[in-house]
Amino acid sequence: MAPKSDSAEGIVLNFVNEQNRPLNSQVVADFLQKFNLKKTAVQKALDNLAEGGKITFKEYGKQKIYLARQDQFQIPNTEELNQMKEENARLQETLEEQKKANNQLEGEIKSLQSNLTLDELQSNAVKLKKQVKEMEERLTKLREGVTLVSPEERMVVEKTFSDAISHWRKRKRMFKDVWDTITENSPKNPNEFKEELGIEYDEDIGVSLQTYATLMPHGNKRRRG
Repeated sequence: MAPKSDSAEGIVLNFVNEQNRPLNSQVVADFLQKFNLKKTAVQKALDNLAEGGKITFKEYGKQKIYLARQDQFQIPNTEELNQMKEENARLQETLEEQKKANNQLEGEIKSLQSNLTLDELQSNAVKLKKQVKEMEERLTKLREGVTLVSPEERMVVEKTFSDAISHWRKRKRMFKDVWDTITENSPKNPNEFKEELGIEYDEDIGVSLQTYATLMPHGNKRRRG
């Protein structure tokens, strides 16, 4: 008579049959901890099942190895084995296809998670509309010839430019006085001497003090170059 499925012997018998591999009492006890079975109860159940012919066992010294009875299992013939192999191959292909589908779905999920939420999109849209409006207003003022630089900023820029022109003019005059003194009694040709020393005039590099001086604000211009 088969033991009840919810008894210790029934639980151990089902486990041994499901595993269908050599087992010792410790392995069985470890796997069946979820049923609150102690090792002593498992050992007793294994011995009772072995004595009752429900399972088989072999002794290796002091250790017993238990195994499900093989005559209870239907052994497939060659044709059935081939069918099982073919079915296994089909299942493997299905599994690989499912894995690819899962990977694709995971990629789509990550892509969606990286996108902005509706609230974030709406917030960005408000900011962009505000920026566009400000730029349009600025463009309109520029088209109408409205100066967008404040008087204070304009004064700072004009003073900086005027100071630079004044320094340029002063240094140009200082160089001319020194150069005239050096070359006045020199036997060398001034142009050759200039090239020998590596000196370059404004005109040599394509700039003109007078041209820049004309850009100075009205009232700050000077006629001397």
